[in-house]
Amino acid sequence: MESRLLSRATAFAAVPHVRRSAAREGSGNACLVPARPMGEGGNLIWGRQLRPALLLLHESSATRREILRPCLAAASSPAGGSDSAGEAKVAPVGFIQKYPALVTGFFFFMWYFLNVIFNIINKKIYNYFPYPYFVSVVHLFVGVIYCLISWAVGLPKRAPIDSNLLKLLIPVAVCHALGHVTSNVSFAAVAVSFTHTVKALEPFFNAAASQFILGQSIPFTLWLSLAPVVIGVSMASLTELSFNWTGFISAMISNISFTYRSIYSKKAMTDMDSTNVYAYISIIALIVCIPPALIIEGPQLIKHGFNDAIAKVGLVKFVTDLFWVGLFYHLYNQLATNTLERVAPLTHAVGNVLKRVFVIGFSIIVFGNKISTQTGIGTAIAIAGVAAYSFIKAKLEEEKQVSHTR
Repeated sequence: MESRLLSRATAFAAVPHVRRSAAREGSGNACLVPARPMGEGGNLIWGRQLRPALLLLHESSATRREILRPCLAAASSPAGGSDSAGEAKVAPVGFIQKYPALVTGFFFFMWYFLNVIFNIINKKIYNYFPYPYFVSVVHLFVGVIYCLISWAVGLPKRAPIDSNLLKLLIPVAVCHALGHVTSNVSFAAVAVSFTHTVKALEPFFNAAASQFILGQSIPFTLWLSLAPVVIGVSMASLTELSFNWTGFISAMISNISFTYRSIYSKKAMTDMDSTNVYAYISIIALIVCIPPALIIEGPQLIKHGFNDAIAKVGLVKFVTDLFWVGLFYHLYNQLATNTLERVAPLTHAVGNVLKRVFVIGFSIIVFGNKISTQTGIGTAIAIAGVAAYSFIKAKLEEEKQVSHTR
């Protein structure tokens, strides 16, 4: 999921403080008021820390004891009962807290499902409307409308942005726009399965950028795991029946663009939640994508592009297809971000590999793309290489985190 590096969620645990005077009054414990997550559904998009006001500042000592007693009784009672003086009960545990594994599994399922549906609708549109620059603008435009409506109803609340943060987000958004457009050019030119096979090279470009641009030392085992990726993509490209240079080069440019997006994302880390960050990046990327679409495809669209598409499928289907593909694009990217924030790095890595396998497999089934034996073997080798790379990298990140906590 290319959008995963755009996010940086923050989770806080609020720990209330009890005045010492309350302790001296004879209260051995205090009732703690936990912070509550803020955001959409079960997403781990947390708002800023809620700092509960200091309780019992002006009450008398007797009043303090009366207020604290039900809390103590509820906390000590295994069944959440009450003492003789009050009827306070422990709040029931919600479904999300009781079954976190099921919720995370549902997030993964929806991420994959929306991604597959997006790729299917996207490719079907290109079969009768081969204008990837304009379609890319539609993707972002529908997403921006979705974000504006979400802000209007307060789900989530819009985070303020200043000129300094805008300067940090602009390079990320430009790389996001370039990678998105070139991905769509590749989707329009070749089979979806082939584009995703070429885009499996993205870890190679990330490793190269980390080594030679950021100056980070990449272990030899990590480089070694990338060899099957390069070999597999080369094998698949040589015998891919839908191969053409436009699709191949566009997919490669997309890899480079998303690599630089990752680099700029490291510099643009803020304490803004990922939902707001992605919304701002989508707005900037839309502004970046509009001029090339007008210059490159504008005259053709006005002359015959729109008319040809409407003549083939009708106005209603044409408009609804563009709306749904834009909505699925935004939702799968946002849901991918929210999903990956719920899991460990290793699960994150495995999830991304499985997503690409799902997309390649479903695209072959739905569109009936004929692939040679060598293409199938090359694709399998490339995916296996990505899995090995992701596993090794996740292990290294976990070891680094453990060493930092010691």
